[in-house]
Amino acid sequence: MKKLLLLSIVYGLCSAFMLYPKQAYQIYDAKGNASKYDKLLREAARADVILFGELHNNPIAHWLQYELTKDLHEQDKKQLVLGAEMFEADNQLILDEYLTDFVSAKNFEKETRLWPNYSTDYKPLVNYAKAHKLPFVATNIPRRYASMVFKQGIDALEGLSETAKQYIAPLPIEVDVSLPGYKAMLDMNMGGHGGPEMANNLPHAQAVKDATMAHFISKNWQRGQLFMHYNGAYHSNNYEGIVWYLKKYAPKLKVLTIATTEQADISSLNQDMLNSANFVLCIPETMTKTH
Repeated sequence: MKKLLLLSIVYGLCSAFMLYPKQAYQIYDAKGNASKYDKLLREAARADVILFGELHNNPIAHWLQYELTKDLHEQDKKQLVLGAEMFEADNQLILDEYLTDFVSAKNFEKETRLWPNYSTDYKPLVNYAKAHKLPFVATNIPRRYASMVFKQGIDALEGLSETAKQYIAPLPIEVDVSLPGYKAMLDMNMGGHGGPEMANNLPHAQAVKDATMAHFISKNWQRGQLFMHYNGAYHSNNYEGIVWYLKKYAPKLKVLTIATTEQADISSLNQDMLNSANFVLCIPETMTKTH
């Protein structure tokens, strides 16, 4: 009798877990159809450039970045090149020196302008590149120049030295503030600190980041390679930002985008994320954060 009771309890618990599974994520395609990781992997392998748009503090996004990178590399169908918003172009030399064992991890981490969550979220990717001798490209504009645009306007970049201009997209940088992402940024900040002029500069500061990342992606991609780029989702959502500039710099590149979003309920994709990317990584908003 006791044995039957115990079996009933165990069965009940198992049934409850089966009825109420806890998912860490769900992948959707652009139309909001539930998809599988295997399909994402297949489609990613066919691309020239993958823009993995993350939420910077979301551990599932960082985990899937690593897993997708590893799986693409292990397929070995194309030479894999990595790149990231989190590294500024003028740090390329020391990044290369670390990857090729010319400097220690201690010196690299001390002398590079690393993000606060580097050790948990980006170090595994850098060390994967190091272990497998993969190129890793620092694609972002140095933050001092993005700050210059925000404070003084985009024309201030023209006054930089020729050496400094090597670390940004070719000038002049075209900015279309009518693009929804930039327009929303402008509208949101018109009444903000610094007045209308600085508010107008904000989408330009964002655009020079997008343009510079697109420039260094296209500059470092060669036929037969697959470039995996890690960036904040807002830099590639809705096929704007980096994607818009890639279409200008290298229109023939086949670009695949991945967006990341958090929702209270991940059983279906929210309407505002439909057609925001080729694939959307949907994660419960209760997920723990890396920082």
